[in-house]
Amino acid sequence: MQSIKQEALNAISSLPDNANIEEIMYRLYVIDKVKKGITSLDKGESLALDEFKKDVEKW
Repeated sequence: MQSIKQEALNAISSLPDNANIEEIMYRLYVIDKVKKGITSLDKGESLALDEFKKDVEKW
């Protein structure tokens, strides 16, 4: 398993040389959110689609 630092370096390295700071930050943000989502799913912290739809209807 790679360290967070190595994952960040790999993500930045895969961007084009002309990438700006916003693109770099967005890439790292998305990676972080995906990792957190996967962790939540692994812990069983998710809603079934039907439950989600019922919650949305309450809005």
